[in-house]
Amino acid sequence: MKKQSSLSLNDFKRQVLKDYSAAYLSREISIAGRKEVLNGRGRFGIFGDGKEIAQVVLAKYLQPGDFRSGYYRDQTLMLALGIVTPKQIFSQLYGNTQEPFSGGRQMVNHYCTPFVNEDGSWKDLTKQFNVSSDISPTASQMPRAVGIALASKLFRQNKDLHQFSHLSNKGNEVCICTIGDGATSEGHFWESLNAIGVIQAPLVVLVWDDGYGISVPKQLQTAKGSISDAFSGLQKEEGTNGIEIIVVKGWDYPTLCVEMEQAIELARTKHTPVLLHIEELTQPLGHSTSGSHERYKTAERLQWEKNWDCLSKMREWMLESELAEESEIQSVEEGTHADVQDIVAKARQEYYFPLESYAEQIDLVITKILKMYPHFIEKIEPLQNKFNSIVNYTYKDMIQYLSNLKQLLPQNELDVFLLDKYLQKFIIEGKENYNTNLFCSPDKSPLLVSTKKINFDENAKDVNGYEVLNHYFTELFNANPLVVAFGEDVGQIGDVNQAFSGLQKKFGKHRIMDTGIREITIMGKGIGLALRGLRPIAEIQYLDYLIYGLQPLVDDAVTTTYRTDGKQNCPLIVRTRGHRLEGIFHSGSLLAMLINGLRGMHICVPRNMTQAAGMYNTLLQGNDPGIVIECLNGYRQKEKMPNQILDMTVALGEVEVLQEGSDITIVSYGSVLRIIKEAATQLANIYNIHCEIIDVQTLLPFDREHDIVKSLQKTNRILFIDEDVPSGTTAYMFQQVIEIQKGYQYLDASPKCLSAKEHRPAYGPDGDYFSKPNIEDVVAAVLEVCKE
Repeated sequence: MKKQSSLSLNDFKRQVLKDYSAAYLSREISIAGRKEVLNGRGRFGIFGDGKEIAQVVLAKYLQPGDFRSGYYRDQTLMLALGIVTPKQIFSQLYGNTQEPFSGGRQMVNHYCTPFVNEDGSWKDLTKQFNVSSDISPTASQMPRAVGIALASKLFRQNKDLHQFSHLSNKGNEVCICTIGDGATSEGHFWESLNAIGVIQAPLVVLVWDDGYGISVPKQLQTAKGSISDAFSGLQKEEGTNGIEIIVVKGWDYPTLCVEMEQAIELARTKHTPVLLHIEELTQPLGHSTSGSHERYKTAERLQWEKNWDCLSKMREWMLESELAEESEIQSVEEGTHADVQDIVAKARQEYYFPLESYAEQIDLVITKILKMYPHFIEKIEPLQNKFNSIVNYTYKDMIQYLSNLKQLLPQNELDVFLLDKYLQKFIIEGKENYNTNLFCSPDKSPLLVSTKKINFDENAKDVNGYEVLNHYFTELFNANPLVVAFGEDVGQIGDVNQAFSGLQKKFGKHRIMDTGIREITIMGKGIGLALRGLRPIAEIQYLDYLIYGLQPLVDDAVTTTYRTDGKQNCPLIVRTRGHRLEGIFHSGSLLAMLINGLRGMHICVPRNMTQAAGMYNTLLQGNDPGIVIECLNGYRQKEKMPNQILDMTVALGEVEVLQEGSDITIVSYGSVLRIIKEAATQLANIYNIHCEIIDVQTLLPFDREHDIVKSLQKTNRILFIDEDVPSGTTAYMFQQVIEIQKGYQYLDASPKCLSAKEHRPAYGPDGDYFSKPNIEDVVAAVLEVCKE
């Protein structure tokens, strides 16, 4: 893009009018989109009206390779960059599964660009403008943006990464992050700006400030009523880190051009983060189609918004500066209005016509049936009339109508069979449209990785568990330059349990990184780095503290592949540790929270560090996110040092029989397996009860080959044990085996669950003993089942 100073006057005039035209097009789309929702053709509309001029200007200074982590007000920017067409906006508004951003899974103004090919390999991201998939939760785009920007810093600093020229042009890429002023009250925003101020990476945060967060004015949202004033202490000065803070009016086209160009250039060249506070924006159509802003804005405020609307102000400036004639501007406005009406009609026809055609075909078949069986008219006619009264058909309407008809019509007629074919067609297409791509493409699925057994030398020595991991991570970082690791205390001291001991000195601070105590942005960094093709291992020091960083995982990481319909993957690995240690907040086994909140992520629960290394190897061969929960009390347990540690793998969803037995099957995972083994020894020696002990190894996925029920067929008794709360993960395993695997058929006694207590684990040896399953608990539970 040429700088404005290099343009001739005529070129500049044409550019200004072109920018106004782009902004006006976006406004007309917002107005038409709102009407479509209010007329019942769209479900919900949220648009970018009032932000058009600033976004048109922003588009001028972005380059191929740059990234956006934005929110649902950026339609003008997306139009200006050519990411979306006007018709696609309306397709998304209707929920058309052919729209290219989410396949109809996300609401309007949620965008993405493909990052991966169909085979799961990364595209050349340097040749396109890259949009990380939008999500609706306010400020959730912020943590991810920190990671995306950090990737540019790593690609610039680490020469070993320069070979991956399809992922980065040596760190020349800027990440822009857009957010509404109301959402700056979220903790995600504050944590992310502090983090990027420390990291010093090329993130430009643009705050669209229209004075409100839905109905709440910013004076009730933000200290001093101004986010730039509130953050003034982060202003970067010579010899410090921090961020550059720039304030500019959202209607001031020429000043926007100057300030945005400088902000993006500063971020690109110096890797200085920037906060651009875009003030005095308006919201002509209100927050969304769910309500009217006249309910909470005064007449004076509404009049101010009309007078200071960015389109009106740019129009005034163009006329006063003699950059355009009134007739030129009117021609743009009238032509744009007509174009948008035509676009709406085409998008509406494209979405609704196939469904209307199906409805007509179904009606013809039913009319034919009723001619053959007129006595069915009385039953069918009410359903038919109700169906024909529908204005805008959906697959749901079709399926419900046909399902009801199927119950009333004779089943042996060919025409009824034809209706059933329509029914099955709609069901299959619906499932394909909405129930696919929770995980990455089959070509890059870690589920394809089979178990590769661990090899040991004959003279393999016993070492501490953390030494196994330290050896593993050393080999891994030598072999794969895309792998990076970070977390609290991971760098200089090598993590609190020493698995990374000495690795920062060996591999450098750009690969083994310390972070502040900020779990949200640790997860966000991992997500952003993963989206850029790196292989991050993001450490949360204790499983209990994952709660701080859970929201980015729940709403962002695990939905990435699904909400982009497979166009983006997030191969983030979260490393943490849990189960038995000391005290309420360091002994977590909060697995039920994870298995219910992190569908779309693989959850690995190794019993020792050798097994953990195999799980890391498996996850690194795929594009799905995963979490590995190491055993806190296992780092100083003795293990044999494996041979060829990078080659061993653990198949996800494959259980391991640790001990064979004939009387009862015990199903568990993690550190409690050591207690179960001790209890099993007592049961065999004292009671002659022989336990079959099964380690599930992973909870998501769970026992894909149904091997547990095969054990149950032999023992006819089963006990599920873990350290989670009652009705937590034991209940999940119970349901998987007894219901899904149909294990109930083989029971000779009631199945039983043994878990921790409802309260958090208390401190000290006795606190642990009375809080979580102990040897005596296991023995008693087995005896109870076997007595029955």
